[in-house]
Amino acid sequence: MGLDAGGDRGMSTAEYAVGTVAAVSFAVVLYKIVTGDTVTGALEGLIERSLDGPF
Repeated sequence: MGLDAGGDRGMSTAEYAVGTVAAVSFAVVLYKIVTGDTVTGALEGLIERSLDGPF
């Protein structure tokens, strides 16, 4: 069997590296958003309102 010059069967190492960097960058952005003051305050307010409600 010879080399199949026209058909790539998966990603190369460079494509894995770019995909990994993109995934990590997205994760960092989400982490910054979720741990920010606005989201943290909103979650705390939601929890406090739910616990203060009538039972």
